[in-house]
This record gives sequence, C-alpha cells and structure tokens, in this order.
Amino acid sequence: MKVCVVGTGYVGLVAGTCFAEYGNEVICIDKDEKKINDLKKGIIPIYEPGLSELVERNHKEGRLLFSTSLKEGVESSEFVFIAVGTPTSDNGSADLRFVFAVAEEVGKTMNGYKIIVDKSTVPVGTADQVKAIVAKNTKHPFDVVSNPEFLKEGAAIEDFMRPERVVIGAESENAAKKMSELYSPFVLNGNPIITMSIRSAELTKYACNAFLATKISFVNEIANLCDAVGANYDDVRKGMGTDSRIGRQFLYAGIGYGGSCFPKDVRALLRTAEEVKAPMHIIQSVEDVNEKQKTRLTDKIFEHFKSTDMKGKTFGIWGLSFKPGTDDMREAPSIPLIYELHKNGAKIQVFDPASMETSKYYFDGKVEYKKDAYSALQGADAMLLLTEWREFREPDFNKIKSLLKSPLVFDGRNQYKPTLMNELGFTYYSIGNR
Repeated sequence: MKVCVVGTGYVGLVAGTCFAEYGNEVICIDKDEKKINDLKKGIIPIYEPGLSELVERNHKEGRLLFSTSLKEGVESSEFVFIAVGTPTSDNGSADLRFVFAVAEEVGKTMNGYKIIVDKSTVPVGTADQVKAIVAKNTKHPFDVVSNPEFLKEGAAIEDFMRPERVVIGAESENAAKKMSELYSPFVLNGNPIITMSIRSAELTKYACNAFLATKISFVNEIANLCDAVGANYDDVRKGMGTDSRIGRQFLYAGIGYGGSCFPKDVRALLRTAEEVKAPMHIIQSVEDVNEKQKTRLTDKIFEHFKSTDMKGKTFGIWGLSFKPGTDDMREAPSIPLIYELHKNGAKIQVFDPASMETSKYYFDGKVEYKKDAYSALQGADAMLLLTEWREFREPDFNKIKSLLKSPLVFDGRNQYKPTLMNELGFTYYSIGNR
C-alpha cells in the first residue's frame, strides 16, 4: 500500500519506518529541510533503539522515501497520516495549529480519494475539525480516521510491530476496512484490531495514558507514606502486584513521570473535561501529585544537609532523560531538580548515555558534562540517580565510594537495595524504601 506520513518526529518516523518494513511504499514528509536531508543520509533526529538500522535498510531498498513536498506525498499515496506535534498550549489544551495546517494543505493538494489519518494525539472532536478543514479545500472524496498510537519510548519498534491492539475510529466502512488491511500484517499473533467511533478512539488514547499516570502518582503517594510510617515500599509493591486485579506494571515508585505523553495528555484531558463541564477530580490530583513528586529528592537532599544553601556542594548526577532508552528530555524530573540545586548554589556534574546533547537546551551553563558515569562522581558530595539506565543497575560500588567525598547516594528510581547499600557503608536515600 502507498502511505504518506506527515511529520518525522517520534511517532511519524517510527510509524513510517515500520510500515515500510512490512513492504508498504512510504514517503515521510517534513518541512524541515535539514532534517529531511539528514534522514536521506541515515542521520536520525531521535534516539530510539533499532530505529536507525530500519530507516537505513528501508531507505536503501526504496520503500522509505523522505521529502519536504507535501504535494508529492499526498498525490502519490492513498493513506495520509498526520503525525505532527500537539504541544501543550498556555491554557493546558493541546495546540492543534500544526494539525490544522497540514489538514488545509492536504485538502489543497488532493488528487483523488484519500484516507486521512489522525495519528497525532488529539482531543475529542479534532477529527470533525480536520474533516471540515479538508472539505473546505477540496472537491475530492475522502475519509478521516482516528488511529491513536500507543508507543513506549525505548520500545517503540516492538510496540508498533507487535501491538497489543490497534484502535481505529472510523465513520466509513470502507476506511475501516482499508485501515484493517494496512495493519493486518502487524497482528498475525491474534491481537485485536478494534474498530469504534472516531470520538471513542480519540478518547481511548487519553484514557489509557491518564490511567497509567494515575497508577504512577498513586504508588508515589504510597511510597511517600512508607517513608513517613517506616514501611518498605518495595515489599508493598510486591504485595500489590501479585493481585491480578492490579497487576505488576507501573507500580514502581520514583520522582515522577515525564516525557512527551503523560504530562501533555493529562493536561489536555483536564482541559477537555473543563470545556464540557465534566470535572475530573482524580485526574487533577494525578497532575498535582506528579508535580510535587518531582521535588521529593530535592527535599531529601535539603533535609540531609539541614539547609537549602548548597554553596560549596557538588552533586554527581546519573541520568537526565525522563526514562531509559530515550534522549527525550520533555518534562523530565531532572529539570526541576537541577534547576533547584543550581539556584541554591550547587555545582552539578552529569552523565547520561543518550541525552547529553538534548539536555543542553535545558542545562547549558548550569551543569558540567562528563564523559562517563564515574567521571561525574569525581569529588562530589553525593551521587544522585535520576534515570534508571541499565548500565547504572550494577555499578562498582567500591569505585563510587572512592570517587565521592563521602558515601552518600540519593536514588530517585529505587534501583539499589537499601540493605546492600547500608552493608557497603553508604548513607542511602530512596523513595519509600529503607
């Protein structure tokens, strides 16, 4: 099948590449000429395990093309996926300017029937607006479909290639059938393609992300309570996770969620609820708890040193990205923590396996970048673990002790066992564990 994907960000590039991997003819469109030229050379704008190899192979074999011409992409394709950014606007709603601009241009360049697919995460009712914009600019027949993505950064290729489910919101039987045909090779394992109304599909993505965010904020509050009453959250987590009604996933306590999805989608859902006068009190609490949780480790640091004055103190930080397996810094808990320490006079030495370059947008001039994890600890008063990269899970603790001024560790991701750390002579702080 012939597919056009508009937008070569995280969702667009992964989707286009995976469609090409399964034999479709795909053209990815982006107005950023440098990005397109880089992609043609095999230079990938994002860090995602396995993506670079797939892009290179499919481009070389002619199934994956890149262009700045939306007209070329639309005219040569039956499916047009809109996968542009929908950042949070000042009032918390999703900013749909880019989606609507693409819709208008698609309408102007159509040369026949097209299936226009909202792949970007958009609020309920967006497809109706896209449909109206396209109709205003074309006389050709078309259908608008909602096809939300459910990709986890760091595991996006696997998620797209072997989805747990494919959600298709469509009014047209023909569009639903065509979309099912496009996705059929991806669900040979028997996982479902679920067809529903467009508005239901739009809401499904928000509902999923808001529920997962709720689990995270809930367990973080339980972990904070563990700190207060002397319980161990790791034990509580095991007790909860073995309950089949709850499950083991998303029960790990830490310093809050970040990234491009959960924060943005929670706020957009709250804004939608506000607009239709259907307040969501639980979801509002999720947002509030998460913002507070990002300061949890900072509070522990100030409490340990019995002061907020960090002048003369040096901190060695492991991990900057919002999660392992990505260079994404959007809404990362490391941002408010580093800002607060820097504001209070601390010197900060950092290392992250993937996001050093990306993080300069936030931290340039505020931190000292180190070539490896251990270099970041040289002469530091304490080590702070902020992202649970695999290479940080079993470090040389004796080397860590030798590099630090004192054996002091603040673990924002509960990676290490308190009993082991205590046996090794560390003063160890985590989230809810002791």
